[in-house]
Amino acid sequence: MSLPFLDWLGPQEWQAIRLSVQVSLVATILSLPLAIAVAWLLARRNFPGHGLVSGLVHLPLILPPVVTGYLLLITFGTKGPVGRLLEPFGIIFAFRWTGAALAAAIMSFPLTVRAIRLGFEAVDPKLEQAAATLGAPRIWIFLTVTLPLIFPAILAGATLGFAKAMGEFGATITFVSNIPGKTQTLPSAIYALLEQPGGEGPAMRLVLVSIVVALSAVIGSEYLARRMAARR
Repeated sequence: MSLPFLDWLGPQEWQAIRLSVQVSLVATILSLPLAIAVAWLLARRNFPGHGLVSGLVHLPLILPPVVTGYLLLITFGTKGPVGRLLEPFGIIFAFRWTGAALAAAIMSFPLTVRAIRLGFEAVDPKLEQAAATLGAPRIWIFLTVTLPLIFPAILAGATLGFAKAMGEFGATITFVSNIPGKTQTLPSAIYALLEQPGGEGPAMRLVLVSIVVALSAVIGSEYLARRMAARR
């Protein structure tokens, strides 16, 4: 006996959802360590070019997504400088799901960094200084004091990043096209269905899935932000 919810979505729709989840998880997991490092750098260090680094981090939010996708294509494509270097090692991004994950990671990176940076800025430096006076090494202070304090911010950033990755469209379709079963993520599937006669029904079902994912991410992020604020 099949579940009604499973019957509600067709095989092609489930395929797009599964690929979107796969792409978003890989994008979030791989970009999270770098996001933590960049957030710490922007929150805790003043250095020449601080504003430039912050601007570059937030650039994907400002640029048209198609521009980001084109830059990825000419850089990581098979004829691009980075793509040619990686191809002999079997690492190919253009027109592959790995390229969709790369595009999603870049587009969601600013949101992840922003949430984690706010977490670092909310930590009282006196707590870290107290641990330092006891002779604890900096890395140990970071791992045992700072990271636990900003853990809600990390979760909030990862949640927002995952939701943004799930909804990424412009950069992805420019970089890896819209190939069913290979690069067709949830937004690309909606776009393709709207281009087909009679595709409005399946497209609306995927729209509802997208709304649920986005709304859950926003609510989860707000909850984690309130928890972080309560710790101050």
